This record gives sequence, structure tokens and C-alpha cells, in this order.
Amino acid sequence: MTTMESLIGLVNRIQRACTVLGDYGGEDNPFSSLWEALPTVAVVGGQSSGKSSVLESIVGRDFLPRGSGIVTRRPLVLQLHKTDDGTQEYAEFLHIPRRKFTDFALVRKEIQDETDRMTGKTKMISPIPIHLSIYSPNGA
Repeated sequence: MTTMESLIGLVNRIQRACTVLGDYGGEDNPFSSLWEALPTVAVVGGQSSGKSSVLESIVGRDFLPRGSGIVTRRPLVLQLHKTDDGTQEYAEFLHIPRRKFTDFALVRKEIQDETDRMTGKTKMISPIPIHLSIYSPNGA
């Protein structure tokens, strides 16, 4: 494993630990945040400007919810992991460990369901991220 791959793996583990411990940045944290010190790539833009399409083209899969109005109501922390063992591409969520999603339509549904569990179906917005890891021989 190269030094860069080791570094990416370390950052991914620190991000997961931060999420579990409730450190996901933001103004509500009066202390310095380890989360905010980690390297990050953010995809930002106006409503329906193609943010989901950018992420899906990087991953090579359709997996993000789509619709009218505000669809993304929680941050998505997306980590890409390269697998070398020939395993089938799959996704895992931090909130349901050890459950492997190989059907990316179910990944989309879980993002919607987990958003609704946290915010209700009232279109509220939450700063608490959904943490998704995608494992693929084509990734990272």
C-alpha cells in the first residue's frame, strides 16, 4: 500500500470516528473540531445544479435521491475505497454497520429513509451527516 493510500485510509477512519463521536463540524461546536481539520472535498451549488450528477459520475453509479424541491436535507459524507480482492462493488452506511448494499437503488432508498428518520417528512434540514462508504475495484 502506498503512502497516499495509507493516508486516505487514516483520514477515512478519523472521519468515521468523528461522526460516531458527534463531531461533524458546524457553528454549534464551541471547541475546535477535528472534523474541520481533515482534508475534504465539498460539492456545492444551487438547487438542481448537478451536484448529485457530479458525485455519481465520480462513483460511476446512480445512488443519490432525486426529486423536486429540496431533496438533500442532510450532509452526505462519501468515502470511496478501492478493493483489490475482486469483491463485488458494495456500499455500507455507518449507521448500519456490516450490512453490505450491492443494489444501489437500495442505497438511494436508505439515504431517503435515514434522512426521514432524522428530520421527519416535514422537509426539515439537519446538519448531522449520513456517512456512506463505497467499496469498488474501480474506486479511489
